[in-house]
Amino acid sequence: MGRVRSIWGAGAREASSMSEATIFALSSGAPPAGVAVIRVSGEGVRFGLETIIGPLPPPRRAALRPIRDPRTGELLDAGLVLFFPGPHSFTGEDVAELQIHGGRAVVAAVLDTLGGLPGFAPAEAGAFTRRAFENGRLDLTEVEGLADLVQAETAWQRRLARAQAGGALRSLYDGWRSRLIRARALIEAELDFPDEEDVPGSVSERVWADIAVLSTEVEVHLARAEWGERARSGFEIVLLGPPNAGKSSLLNALAGRDVAIVTDEPGTTRDLIEVRLDLAGYPVTLVDTAGLRQATGRVEEEGIRRALARGARADLLLRLDPADEMVQPRSAPDGVAPEGPPALRIASKADVIDSDSKHFLREAGSMPVSSTTGEGLDDLIRAIGRALGVAEPPPDLALPNRARHRAGLLALSESLQAARKSGLALELRAEELRRAGDALGRLTGRIDVEDMLDVIFREFCIGK
Repeated sequence: MGRVRSIWGAGAREASSMSEATIFALSSGAPPAGVAVIRVSGEGVRFGLETIIGPLPPPRRAALRPIRDPRTGELLDAGLVLFFPGPHSFTGEDVAELQIHGGRAVVAAVLDTLGGLPGFAPAEAGAFTRRAFENGRLDLTEVEGLADLVQAETAWQRRLARAQAGGALRSLYDGWRSRLIRARALIEAELDFPDEEDVPGSVSERVWADIAVLSTEVEVHLARAEWGERARSGFEIVLLGPPNAGKSSLLNALAGRDVAIVTDEPGTTRDLIEVRLDLAGYPVTLVDTAGLRQATGRVEEEGIRRALARGARADLLLRLDPADEMVQPRSAPDGVAPEGPPALRIASKADVIDSDSKHFLREAGSMPVSSTTGEGLDDLIRAIGRALGVAEPPPDLALPNRARHRAGLLALSESLQAARKSGLALELRAEELRRAGDALGRLTGRIDVEDMLDVIFREFCIGK
Protein backbone atom coordinates (compact mmCIF):
# COMPACT_ATOMS: atom_id res chain seq x y z
CA MET A 1 0.00 0.00 0.00
CA GLY A 2 2.93 2.32 -0.60
CA ARG A 3 0.96 4.47 -3.03
CA VAL A 4 -1.80 5.26 -0.45
CA ARG A 5 -1.30 8.46 1.54
CA SER A 6 -2.85 9.22 4.94
CA ILE A 7 -4.54 12.43 3.78
CA TRP A 8 -8.14 13.10 2.81
CA GLY A 9 -9.79 14.61 -0.23
CA ALA A 10 -7.43 13.34 -2.90
CA GLY A 11 -9.83 10.55 -3.93
CA ALA A 12 -9.20 8.96 -7.30
CA ARG A 13 -6.25 11.27 -7.99
CA GLU A 14 -4.12 9.20 -5.61
CA ALA A 15 -4.30 6.15 -7.89
CA SER A 16 -1.56 6.18 -10.49
CA SER A 17 -3.96 4.49 -12.92
CA MET A 18 -7.39 2.91 -12.96
CA SER A 19 -5.79 -0.54 -12.99
CA GLU A 20 -4.09 0.24 -9.67
CA ALA A 21 -7.02 1.98 -8.01
CA THR A 22 -9.27 0.37 -5.46
CA ILE A 23 -12.55 0.49 -7.32
CA PHE A 24 -16.09 0.70 -5.99
CA ALA A 25 -19.59 0.80 -7.46
CA LEU A 26 -23.25 0.18 -6.75
CA SER A 27 -23.75 -3.40 -7.96
CA SER A 28 -27.48 -3.67 -7.32
CA GLY A 29 -30.31 -1.87 -9.10
CA ALA A 30 -30.76 1.87 -9.06
CA PRO A 31 -32.25 3.27 -5.83
CA PRO A 32 -34.66 3.50 -4.20
CA ALA A 33 -34.69 -0.15 -3.18
CA GLY A 34 -35.02 -2.22 -0.04
CA VAL A 35 -31.34 -3.13 -0.07
CA ALA A 36 -28.41 -1.71 -2.03
CA VAL A 37 -25.16 -3.62 -2.58
CA ILE A 38 -21.91 -1.69 -2.99
CA ARG A 39 -18.90 -3.69 -4.19
CA VAL A 40 -15.28 -2.72 -3.58
CA SER A 41 -12.15 -4.38 -5.00
CA GLY A 42 -8.42 -3.70 -4.78
CA GLU A 43 -5.48 -3.68 -2.43
CA GLY A 44 -6.95 -0.77 -0.46
CA VAL A 45 -10.05 -2.71 0.64
CA ARG A 46 -8.74 -3.58 4.12
CA PHE A 47 -7.68 0.00 4.77
CA GLY A 48 -10.99 1.31 3.46
CA LEU A 49 -13.10 -1.01 5.60
CA GLU A 50 -11.10 -0.28 8.75
CA THR A 51 -11.53 3.42 8.05
CA ILE A 52 -15.32 3.48 7.60
CA ILE A 53 -16.53 0.51 9.71
CA GLY A 54 -13.73 -0.30 12.15
CA PRO A 55 -12.45 -3.86 12.66
CA LEU A 56 -12.87 -6.21 9.68
CA PRO A 57 -15.47 -8.98 9.93
CA PRO A 58 -14.23 -12.58 9.62
CA PRO A 59 -13.67 -13.55 5.96
CA ARG A 60 -16.85 -14.55 4.12
CA ARG A 61 -19.07 -14.01 7.15
CA ALA A 62 -21.65 -11.23 7.17
CA ALA A 63 -21.42 -8.83 10.08
CA LEU A 64 -23.60 -5.86 11.01
CA ARG A 65 -21.45 -2.76 11.19
CA PRO A 66 -21.99 1.01 11.48
CA ILE A 67 -20.73 2.92 8.43
CA ARG A 68 -19.26 6.34 9.15
CA ASP A 69 -17.76 9.17 7.17
CA PRO A 70 -14.24 9.45 8.63
CA ARG A 71 -14.02 13.09 7.60
CA THR A 72 -16.87 14.13 9.91
CA GLY A 73 -17.55 11.10 12.08
CA GLU A 74 -21.18 11.11 10.91
CA LEU A 75 -23.06 7.81 11.03
CA LEU A 76 -24.25 7.20 7.47
CA ASP A 77 -26.00 3.86 7.93
CA ALA A 78 -25.69 0.43 9.49
CA GLY A 79 -25.48 -2.56 7.19
CA LEU A 80 -24.11 -6.01 6.54
CA VAL A 81 -20.45 -6.12 5.54
CA LEU A 82 -18.70 -9.06 3.87
CA PHE A 83 -14.97 -9.34 3.24
CA PHE A 84 -13.45 -11.74 0.68
CA PRO A 85 -9.65 -11.86 0.87
CA GLY A 86 -7.77 -12.30 -2.40
CA PRO A 87 -6.88 -14.32 -4.33
CA HIS A 88 -9.98 -16.38 -3.49
CA SER A 89 -12.51 -13.78 -4.55
CA PHE A 90 -14.37 -12.88 -7.72
CA THR A 91 -11.69 -10.48 -8.95
CA GLY A 92 -8.70 -12.26 -7.38
CA GLU A 93 -8.11 -9.17 -5.23
CA ASP A 94 -9.43 -8.27 -1.79
CA VAL A 95 -13.16 -7.65 -2.25
CA ALA A 96 -15.81 -6.22 0.06
CA GLU A 97 -19.56 -5.89 -0.22
CA LEU A 98 -21.64 -3.42 1.77
CA GLN A 99 -25.33 -4.29 2.00
CA ILE A 100 -27.03 -1.09 3.08
CA HIS A 101 -30.45 0.52 2.95
CA GLY A 102 -31.35 1.35 -0.63
CA GLY A 103 -32.47 4.97 -0.30
CA ARG A 104 -30.93 7.45 -2.70
CA ALA A 105 -29.45 9.62 0.05
CA VAL A 106 -27.91 6.66 1.88
CA VAL A 107 -26.35 5.21 -1.28
CA ALA A 108 -25.05 8.61 -2.39
CA ALA A 109 -23.49 9.30 1.02
CA VAL A 110 -21.66 5.94 1.18
CA LEU A 111 -20.40 6.26 -2.40
CA ASP A 112 -19.19 9.79 -1.68
CA THR A 113 -17.35 8.56 1.41
CA LEU A 114 -15.64 5.79 -0.53
CA GLY A 115 -14.69 8.30 -3.23
CA GLY A 116 -12.97 10.40 -0.57
CA LEU A 117 -10.62 7.61 0.45
CA PRO A 118 -7.11 7.91 -1.01
CA GLY A 119 -6.50 5.55 -3.92
CA PHE A 120 -10.22 4.81 -4.42
CA ALA A 121 -11.98 5.45 -7.74
CA PRO A 122 -15.49 4.75 -9.11
CA ALA A 123 -15.51 1.60 -11.24
CA GLU A 124 -16.12 1.79 -14.95
CA ALA A 125 -18.45 -0.62 -16.76
CA GLY A 126 -17.08 -4.16 -16.57
CA ALA A 127 -14.16 -3.19 -14.32
CA PHE A 128 -14.71 -5.95 -11.73
CA THR A 129 -15.04 -8.64 -14.39
CA ARG A 130 -12.02 -7.33 -16.27
CA ARG A 131 -9.91 -7.67 -13.13
CA ALA A 132 -11.19 -11.22 -12.70
CA PHE A 133 -10.02 -11.93 -16.25
CA GLU A 134 -6.65 -10.25 -15.83
CA ASN A 135 -6.05 -12.12 -12.57
CA GLY A 136 -6.86 -15.49 -14.15
CA ARG A 137 -10.14 -16.03 -12.31
CA LEU A 138 -12.09 -16.13 -15.58
CA ASP A 139 -11.14 -16.82 -19.17
CA LEU A 140 -12.62 -14.87 -22.07
CA THR A 141 -15.41 -17.36 -22.74
CA GLU A 142 -16.52 -17.19 -19.10
CA VAL A 143 -16.44 -13.38 -19.27
CA GLU A 144 -18.70 -13.47 -22.33
CA GLY A 145 -21.01 -15.94 -20.60
CA LEU A 146 -21.29 -13.65 -17.60
CA ALA A 147 -22.18 -10.72 -19.85
CA ASP A 148 -24.85 -12.83 -21.54
CA LEU A 149 -26.20 -13.99 -18.16
CA VAL A 150 -26.72 -10.39 -17.06
CA GLN A 151 -28.58 -9.63 -20.31
CA ALA A 152 -30.50 -12.92 -20.68
CA GLU A 153 -34.19 -12.43 -21.48
CA THR A 154 -35.38 -16.01 -22.07
CA ALA A 155 -34.96 -19.42 -20.46
CA TRP A 156 -32.62 -20.75 -23.15
CA GLN A 157 -30.49 -17.61 -23.11
CA ARG A 158 -30.16 -18.05 -19.35
CA ARG A 159 -29.24 -21.74 -19.62
CA LEU A 160 -26.69 -21.14 -22.35
CA ALA A 161 -25.13 -18.20 -20.52
CA ARG A 162 -25.09 -20.03 -17.18
CA ALA A 163 -23.24 -22.98 -18.70
CA GLN A 164 -20.70 -20.72 -20.38
CA ALA A 165 -20.18 -18.51 -17.33
CA GLY A 166 -19.72 -21.70 -15.30
CA GLY A 167 -16.80 -22.78 -17.48
CA ALA A 168 -18.39 -25.21 -19.95
CA LEU A 169 -16.41 -23.85 -22.91
CA ARG A 170 -13.30 -23.24 -20.82
CA SER A 171 -13.22 -26.86 -19.67
CA LEU A 172 -13.62 -28.15 -23.23
CA TYR A 173 -11.02 -25.80 -24.71
CA ASP A 174 -8.53 -26.41 -21.89
CA GLY A 175 -8.76 -30.13 -22.62
CA TRP A 176 -8.06 -29.49 -26.29
CA ARG A 177 -5.17 -27.21 -25.35
CA SER A 178 -3.56 -29.92 -23.19
CA ARG A 179 -3.76 -32.40 -26.05
CA LEU A 180 -2.24 -29.89 -28.47
CA ILE A 181 0.61 -29.11 -26.07
CA ARG A 182 1.37 -32.80 -25.67
CA ALA A 183 1.30 -33.35 -29.42
CA ARG A 184 3.60 -30.42 -30.08
CA ALA A 185 6.00 -31.57 -27.36
CA LEU A 186 6.28 -35.06 -28.85
CA ILE A 187 6.78 -33.73 -32.39
CA GLU A 188 9.39 -31.24 -31.22
CA ALA A 189 11.19 -34.03 -29.38
CA GLU A 190 11.32 -36.10 -32.54
CA LEU A 191 12.59 -33.11 -34.53
CA ASP A 192 15.25 -32.06 -31.99
CA PHE A 193 16.44 -35.49 -30.85
CA PRO A 194 15.98 -37.91 -33.75
CA ASP A 195 18.89 -40.12 -32.64
CA GLU A 196 17.90 -40.47 -29.01
CA GLU A 197 16.78 -43.98 -28.01
CA ASP A 198 14.06 -42.70 -25.68
CA VAL A 199 12.46 -40.69 -28.54
CA PRO A 200 11.24 -43.40 -30.91
CA GLY A 201 10.47 -42.47 -34.51
CA SER A 202 6.97 -43.86 -34.23
CA VAL A 203 5.97 -41.20 -31.71
CA SER A 204 4.54 -38.97 -34.42
CA GLU A 205 2.20 -41.73 -35.56
CA ARG A 206 0.55 -41.72 -32.16
CA VAL A 207 0.33 -37.94 -32.30
CA TRP A 208 -1.44 -37.82 -35.64
CA ALA A 209 -4.00 -40.40 -34.56
CA ASP A 210 -5.02 -38.16 -31.65
CA ILE A 211 -4.93 -35.05 -33.85
CA ALA A 212 -7.35 -36.77 -36.23
CA VAL A 213 -9.74 -37.42 -33.33
CA LEU A 214 -9.34 -33.84 -32.09
CA SER A 215 -10.03 -32.49 -35.58
CA THR A 216 -13.29 -34.43 -35.71
CA GLU A 217 -14.31 -33.13 -32.28
CA VAL A 218 -13.68 -29.55 -33.41
CA GLU A 219 -15.77 -30.08 -36.56
CA VAL A 220 -18.70 -31.45 -34.54
CA HIS A 221 -18.41 -28.55 -32.10
CA LEU A 222 -18.25 -26.01 -34.93
CA ALA A 223 -21.36 -27.48 -36.56
CA ARG A 224 -23.31 -26.52 -33.41
CA ALA A 225 -22.28 -22.86 -33.64
CA GLU A 226 -25.40 -21.81 -35.55
CA TRP A 227 -27.69 -23.18 -32.84
CA GLY A 228 -25.66 -21.44 -30.14
CA GLU A 229 -25.57 -18.12 -31.98
CA ARG A 230 -29.31 -18.20 -32.64
CA ALA A 231 -30.21 -19.22 -29.10
CA ARG A 232 -28.10 -16.32 -27.87
CA SER A 233 -29.03 -13.55 -30.31
CA GLY A 234 -32.49 -14.71 -31.37
CA PHE A 235 -34.48 -15.76 -34.41
CA GLU A 236 -36.45 -13.59 -36.82
CA ILE A 237 -39.91 -14.64 -37.99
CA VAL A 238 -41.74 -12.63 -40.64
CA LEU A 239 -45.51 -12.70 -41.17
CA LEU A 240 -46.58 -12.49 -44.80
CA GLY A 241 -49.94 -12.64 -46.50
CA PRO A 242 -52.65 -10.63 -48.26
CA PRO A 243 -54.43 -7.69 -46.61
CA ASN A 244 -56.85 -8.67 -43.83
CA ALA A 245 -55.32 -12.14 -43.53
CA GLY A 246 -54.96 -11.67 -39.76
CA LYS A 247 -51.22 -10.99 -39.58
CA SER A 248 -51.51 -8.14 -37.07
CA SER A 249 -54.03 -10.10 -35.00
CA LEU A 250 -51.66 -13.08 -34.86
CA LEU A 251 -48.80 -10.78 -33.85
CA ASN A 252 -50.89 -9.40 -31.00
CA ALA A 253 -52.02 -12.89 -29.95
CA LEU A 254 -48.46 -14.23 -29.79
CA ALA A 255 -47.23 -11.09 -28.02
CA GLY A 256 -50.08 -11.20 -25.52
CA ARG A 257 -50.78 -7.48 -25.99
CA ASP A 258 -51.91 -4.98 -28.61
CA VAL A 259 -48.76 -4.22 -30.56
CA ALA A 260 -50.23 -3.61 -34.02
CA ILE A 261 -53.39 -1.75 -35.07
CA VAL A 262 -56.09 -4.13 -36.29
CA THR A 263 -58.94 -2.94 -38.56
CA ASP A 264 -61.07 -4.34 -41.39
CA GLU A 265 -59.61 -1.76 -43.76
CA PRO A 266 -57.16 -3.29 -46.25
CA GLY A 267 -53.65 -1.85 -46.15
CA THR A 268 -53.75 -0.73 -42.48
CA THR A 269 -50.19 -1.97 -41.94
CA ARG A 270 -47.90 0.01 -44.25
CA ASP A 271 -44.52 -0.38 -42.56
CA LEU A 272 -42.75 -3.12 -40.64
CA ILE A 273 -43.79 -3.66 -37.02
CA GLU A 274 -41.38 -5.59 -34.80
CA VAL A 275 -41.88 -7.13 -31.39
CA ARG A 276 -39.38 -9.05 -29.29
CA LEU A 277 -40.87 -12.20 -27.77
CA ASP A 278 -39.94 -15.06 -25.48
CA LEU A 279 -41.40 -17.90 -27.54
CA ALA A 280 -41.13 -21.23 -25.71
CA GLY A 281 -37.96 -20.01 -24.04
CA TYR A 282 -36.26 -18.72 -27.20
CA PRO A 283 -35.69 -15.07 -28.15
CA VAL A 284 -37.71 -14.26 -31.26
CA THR A 285 -38.25 -11.06 -33.22
CA LEU A 286 -41.69 -11.26 -34.84
CA VAL A 287 -42.18 -8.90 -37.80
CA ASP A 288 -45.60 -7.83 -39.09
CA THR A 289 -45.64 -6.61 -42.69
CA ALA A 290 -47.81 -4.88 -45.25
CA GLY A 291 -50.39 -7.03 -47.04
CA LEU A 292 -49.21 -8.53 -50.30
CA ARG A 293 -51.36 -7.33 -53.19
CA GLN A 294 -51.26 -5.02 -56.18
CA ALA A 295 -50.34 -1.77 -54.47
CA THR A 296 -52.72 1.19 -54.70
CA GLY A 297 -50.13 3.87 -53.98
CA ARG A 298 -46.44 4.60 -53.57
CA VAL A 299 -46.49 4.26 -49.77
CA GLU A 300 -48.15 0.86 -49.89
CA GLU A 301 -45.85 -0.21 -52.72
CA GLU A 302 -42.82 0.64 -50.58
CA GLY A 303 -44.33 -1.27 -47.64
CA ILE A 304 -44.75 -4.38 -49.78
CA ARG A 305 -41.18 -4.06 -51.08
CA ARG A 306 -39.88 -3.89 -47.50
CA ALA A 307 -42.04 -6.85 -46.51
CA LEU A 308 -40.58 -9.07 -49.25
CA ALA A 309 -37.02 -7.90 -48.57
CA ARG A 310 -37.35 -8.61 -44.83
CA GLY A 311 -38.94 -11.96 -45.52
CA ALA A 312 -36.00 -12.98 -47.71
CA ARG A 313 -33.64 -12.50 -44.73
CA ALA A 314 -35.84 -14.19 -42.12
CA ASP A 315 -35.17 -17.45 -40.32
CA LEU A 316 -38.81 -18.46 -40.80
CA LEU A 317 -41.87 -17.20 -42.67
CA LEU A 318 -45.44 -17.51 -41.45
CA ARG A 319 -47.57 -17.36 -44.64
CA LEU A 320 -51.14 -16.45 -43.67
CA ASP A 321 -54.34 -16.78 -45.70
CA PRO A 322 -57.89 -16.59 -44.35
CA ALA A 323 -59.15 -20.11 -43.66
CA ASP A 324 -62.50 -19.63 -45.40
CA GLU A 325 -60.78 -18.47 -48.59
CA MET A 326 -58.43 -21.46 -48.49
CA VAL A 327 -61.43 -23.80 -48.30
CA GLN A 328 -63.37 -21.97 -51.02
CA PRO A 329 -60.91 -19.77 -52.98
CA ARG A 330 -62.58 -16.67 -54.39
CA SER A 331 -59.53 -15.29 -56.13
CA ALA A 332 -55.92 -16.04 -56.91
CA PRO A 333 -53.50 -15.49 -54.00
CA ASP A 334 -52.08 -11.95 -53.83
CA GLY A 335 -48.33 -11.48 -53.84
CA VAL A 336 -45.50 -13.98 -53.86
CA ALA A 337 -43.60 -15.04 -50.76
CA PRO A 338 -39.80 -14.80 -51.05
CA GLU A 339 -37.90 -17.98 -51.72
CA GLY A 340 -35.23 -19.31 -49.41
CA PRO A 341 -36.41 -19.24 -45.78
CA PRO A 342 -38.55 -22.15 -44.54
CA ALA A 343 -42.24 -21.31 -44.28
CA LEU A 344 -45.28 -22.47 -42.31
CA ARG A 345 -48.66 -22.16 -44.01
CA ILE A 346 -51.24 -20.69 -41.63
CA ALA A 347 -55.00 -20.85 -42.16
CA SER A 348 -55.95 -17.76 -40.15
CA LYS A 349 -59.38 -16.85 -38.73
CA ALA A 350 -60.09 -20.57 -38.30
CA ASP A 351 -63.00 -19.83 -35.95
CA VAL A 352 -65.21 -19.08 -39.00
CA ILE A 353 -64.95 -22.60 -40.53
CA ASP A 354 -66.26 -25.96 -39.35
CA SER A 355 -64.26 -28.96 -38.10
CA ASP A 356 -64.44 -30.80 -41.45
CA SER A 357 -62.89 -27.81 -43.19
CA LYS A 358 -60.16 -27.65 -40.57
CA HIS A 359 -59.40 -31.33 -41.13
CA PHE A 360 -59.21 -30.68 -44.87
CA LEU A 361 -56.74 -27.81 -44.35
CA ARG A 362 -54.52 -29.89 -42.06
CA GLU A 363 -54.42 -32.66 -44.65
CA ALA A 364 -53.37 -30.04 -47.20
CA GLY A 365 -50.44 -28.94 -45.02
CA SER A 366 -51.90 -25.81 -43.43
CA MET A 367 -52.38 -25.03 -39.74
CA PRO A 368 -55.80 -23.68 -38.71
CA VAL A 369 -55.25 -20.88 -36.18
CA SER A 370 -57.64 -18.40 -34.59
CA SER A 371 -56.24 -15.31 -32.93
CA THR A 372 -59.71 -14.60 -31.56
CA THR A 373 -60.26 -17.87 -29.67
CA GLY A 374 -56.61 -18.95 -29.29
CA GLU A 375 -57.27 -22.18 -31.19
CA GLY A 376 -54.09 -23.63 -32.69
CA LEU A 377 -51.69 -21.15 -31.06
CA ASP A 378 -49.95 -23.79 -28.94
CA ASP A 379 -49.60 -26.08 -31.97
CA LEU A 380 -48.20 -23.15 -33.94
CA ILE A 381 -45.57 -22.40 -31.29
CA ARG A 382 -44.46 -26.04 -31.27
CA ALA A 383 -44.31 -26.04 -35.08
CA ILE A 384 -42.20 -22.88 -35.01
CA GLY A 385 -39.75 -24.58 -32.65
CA ARG A 386 -39.46 -27.57 -34.98
CA ALA A 387 -39.04 -25.36 -38.04
CA LEU A 388 -36.27 -23.35 -36.38
CA GLY A 389 -34.48 -26.50 -35.30
CA VAL A 390 -34.75 -25.71 -31.60
CA ALA A 391 -37.29 -28.33 -30.64
CA GLU A 392 -34.42 -30.70 -29.79
CA PRO A 393 -31.49 -28.66 -28.45
CA PRO A 394 -27.98 -30.15 -28.25
CA PRO A 395 -27.38 -32.63 -25.42
CA ASP A 396 -25.03 -30.25 -23.62
CA LEU A 397 -24.62 -26.48 -23.60
CA ALA A 398 -20.87 -26.18 -24.24
CA LEU A 399 -21.70 -24.30 -27.42
CA PRO A 400 -19.93 -21.64 -29.44
CA ASN A 401 -22.38 -18.76 -29.69
CA ARG A 402 -20.60 -15.73 -31.14
CA ALA A 403 -19.09 -14.84 -34.48
CA ARG A 404 -15.74 -14.57 -32.66
CA HIS A 405 -16.04 -18.19 -31.55
CA ARG A 406 -16.89 -19.34 -35.05
CA ALA A 407 -13.90 -17.52 -36.56
CA GLY A 408 -11.51 -18.94 -33.97
CA LEU A 409 -12.82 -22.46 -34.40
CA LEU A 410 -12.55 -22.23 -38.18
CA ALA A 411 -8.90 -21.17 -37.85
CA LEU A 412 -8.30 -24.02 -35.39
CA SER A 413 -9.97 -26.55 -37.68
CA GLU A 414 -8.05 -25.41 -40.76
CA SER A 415 -4.72 -25.66 -38.94
CA LEU A 416 -5.52 -29.14 -37.62
CA GLN A 417 -6.52 -30.33 -41.08
CA ALA A 418 -3.34 -28.87 -42.58
CA ALA A 419 -1.22 -30.55 -39.91
CA ARG A 420 -2.73 -33.93 -40.78
CA LYS A 421 -1.44 -33.83 -44.37
CA SER A 422 1.12 -36.61 -44.45
CA GLY A 423 2.85 -35.18 -47.52
CA LEU A 424 4.09 -32.14 -45.60
CA ALA A 425 7.49 -32.05 -43.93
CA LEU A 426 7.33 -32.73 -40.21
CA GLU A 427 8.57 -29.20 -39.48
CA LEU A 428 5.65 -27.69 -41.42
CA ARG A 429 3.15 -29.96 -39.72
CA ALA A 430 4.55 -28.88 -36.35
CA GLU A 431 4.09 -25.25 -37.40
CA GLU A 432 0.42 -25.92 -38.17
CA LEU A 433 0.00 -27.37 -34.69
CA ARG A 434 1.49 -24.16 -33.27
CA ARG A 435 -1.03 -22.13 -35.27
CA ALA A 436 -3.83 -24.33 -33.97
CA GLY A 437 -2.69 -23.63 -30.42
CA ASP A 438 -2.63 -19.89 -31.12
CA ALA A 439 -6.19 -20.00 -32.51
CA LEU A 440 -7.34 -21.81 -29.38
CA GLY A 441 -5.48 -19.33 -27.18
CA ARG A 442 -7.28 -16.42 -28.81
CA LEU A 443 -10.61 -18.10 -28.07
CA THR A 444 -9.90 -18.29 -24.35
CA GLY A 445 -8.02 -15.00 -24.14
CA ARG A 446 -4.59 -16.43 -23.44
CA ILE A 447 -2.89 -14.60 -26.30
CA ASP A 448 -3.38 -11.66 -28.67
CA VAL A 449 -6.78 -10.40 -27.53
CA GLU A 450 -6.04 -6.84 -26.43
CA ASP A 451 -7.85 -5.39 -29.45
CA MET A 452 -11.15 -6.97 -28.45
CA LEU A 453 -11.09 -6.55 -24.67
CA ASP A 454 -12.53 -3.04 -24.58
CA VAL A 455 -15.42 -4.10 -26.82
CA ILE A 456 -16.25 -7.13 -24.69
CA PHE A 457 -16.12 -5.39 -21.32
CA ARG A 458 -18.27 -2.48 -22.54
CA GLU A 459 -21.17 -4.97 -22.61
CA PHE A 460 -21.25 -4.97 -18.80
CA CYS A 461 -23.09 -2.60 -16.53
CA ILE A 462 -21.41 -0.53 -13.85
CA GLY A 463 -20.65 -2.66 -10.77
CA LYS A 464 -20.04 -5.90 -12.61
